[in-house]
Amino acid sequence: MRIGIDVGGTFTDVVLIDDAGGKIHYTKVLTVPKNPAQGLLNGVEKILRIANATMTDLDYMIHGHGTTIGTNALIERKGAKTGLITTAGFRDVLEIARIERPDEGMYDLTVDLPEPLVPRYLRAEVEERVGSKGEVIRALDEASVVRAVKYLKEQNVETIAVCLLFSFLNPAHEQRVKQIAKEIYPEAFVSISSDISPEFREFERTSTTVINAYLQPIVERYIRNLIAMLNEKYGQVEVRIMQASGGAMSAEAARDHAVNIVNSGPAGGTVAGAFIGGMIGDKYLMTVDMGGTSFDIGLIIDGVPRVSSEGKFEGYPVKIPAVDVHALGAGGGSIAWIDEGGALNVGPKSAAADPGPACYGRGELPVVTDANLALGRLNPDYFLGGEMKLYPDRARAAIEKHIARPLGMSVEDAAWGIIRVINATMVKGMAGSSIQKGFDPREFTLIAFGGAGPLHACELAQEIGMKKVVVPLYPGAFSAFGLVMSDIRHDYVQTVAKPASALDPDELTRAYDAMEQQARAILREEKIADKEIEIQCTADLRYAGQAYEMNVAVPRNGKLARKDVDAMVARFHAQHQRVYEYSSHDEPVEVINVRLVGIGAVPDVKLPKRKRGDASPRGALKGKRAVYYAGRGFINVAVYERDLLKPGNIVKGPCIIEEIISSTVVIPGATARVDVWGNVIIEL
Repeated sequence: MRIGIDVGGTFTDVVLIDDAGGKIHYTKVLTVPKNPAQGLLNGVEKILRIANATMTDLDYMIHGHGTTIGTNALIERKGAKTGLITTAGFRDVLEIARIERPDEGMYDLTVDLPEPLVPRYLRAEVEERVGSKGEVIRALDEASVVRAVKYLKEQNVETIAVCLLFSFLNPAHEQRVKQIAKEIYPEAFVSISSDISPEFREFERTSTTVINAYLQPIVERYIRNLIAMLNEKYGQVEVRIMQASGGAMSAEAARDHAVNIVNSGPAGGTVAGAFIGGMIGDKYLMTVDMGGTSFDIGLIIDGVPRVSSEGKFEGYPVKIPAVDVHALGAGGGSIAWIDEGGALNVGPKSAAADPGPACYGRGELPVVTDANLALGRLNPDYFLGGEMKLYPDRARAAIEKHIARPLGMSVEDAAWGIIRVINATMVKGMAGSSIQKGFDPREFTLIAFGGAGPLHACELAQEIGMKKVVVPLYPGAFSAFGLVMSDIRHDYVQTVAKPASALDPDELTRAYDAMEQQARAILREEKIADKEIEIQCTADLRYAGQAYEMNVAVPRNGKLARKDVDAMVARFHAQHQRVYEYSSHDEPVEVINVRLVGIGAVPDVKLPKRKRGDASPRGALKGKRAVYYAGRGFINVAVYERDLLKPGNIVKGPCIIEEIISSTVVIPGATARVDVWGNVIIEL
């Protein structure tokens, strides 16, 4: 047995897979914002009760974060007080950055880059210099290190980031700085860039290391508290932590790599989306996860989640492998409000779990969930299967007071306005994640999940031109489902920065061998058997003079030869042609980074096939309900219970398909069917 837990801003989703019994159990509990670990424990206790299991039956649990812990600390700028130690003359790298304005500030002069997480007075310089080939040009002046550490200690920093020039080629100086810092200031956490992001590009490497340092005390305290609470209640429990890369690592490793677990919950959803795509035979998918706080968009290309090593967390660049998930402040709890110009806005601020939507009985402000309830798209008596009661009158009162009356319109029109605005925000984000990256969304299948995703999926797909929507199994806990099937993963990188023509295959072999040795050692420490270890090698290549790279596979079976380097370059040309519609075989190609991923495989999830029925969904019909549809107003439509729908059933829109932790709105003109595994597939 294994449990996946995704802690979101409003709900904590829990999935338990019983491999021996062939059963999957799932549930939701409210997140406890003041102590997310308590919400997690509540979820574990509930799922064990549902599965009639005990903790002794469990092999491990895997924990992912949606909008909590590290993400919230970045959003609210509530991380630890951090100091930075740099090479003399490079104190202002964080400030200088790339000397460019953010994209959203192109036409808005009020928009600027976020303030550095380390103010200038907390940045200290040390005398040293490593050259561009890794050679020591100037030895480390240890007296300057002592002065820097003592100064930061006097400033009461809780954590120190260390980023020295070219340390990714020669980490000796950084390692010595860390050693001195721990001797002088043992209470401080210390992050060095050669451990966190050992690759070139000084600003991005510094930014990544600073984020890690900024979050490390918070993450370490959270993990320590969580494990203590679990051990006190259940005894020894193996806990794995999800990474943004789509793989897991041990809780012990996560303590030192806080930046790697930011936004890791949404990565689980994309992993699960690729799994469902394999089942239904679709290789190009867009995943959208609409929870209570955020709307997360991912792409699956050729059946594999799109992973990038160049992303941003809350506007700050990060150089770590991460599933390319774009997050928007557009969830079911996003608050509707009117700006000074009298225009209706929705989000990005959320009511979260406390106080929550007005319809939960505690909140006062109208949110997207209130609008869906007022339009009949949600059943107030069947939320979480009837476990949690909703209050339609409170939802309508909040919409009337804050939106309808100020705008001089009916509650229904105001509620539909809220839906239209939030849909427009989400469609814009979907276009940014696909069209702006060279992908045509019309060629993709939309996989919609999260508690609120299926409510909006058909309208979103129709707006952006997609023809097929899949509402997978367990949509309200789908990211947690993805966590459970995620392999253990460790990523390694080494900067080469040489023309491919001048690259010695033996040098390449040595680099991969060294990284593989590290990967196998840590996976064995995590009790992964050799037969379950998989090694994947890739490299970042570019045309000489380009400012960006493309990652290509490097098949490797033992020692590499010149023909392997030539084949790698050929793959780069072909991939560049496919993505950018051009390639230049006459241009010299550079190999910038070599990368290796060590994977510890977990057992495959096997979903049972369901017994087929005929075309009629009559056996799943629960009744009829008045539901608002664009251009048609309220109409009485059929309401079906999803768990009673059988493969072969055909459901025509407009209608509603309800289940315990979600609800699907099927729009007029759409047709839904159920496949043999229970996925709802909607053709528009």
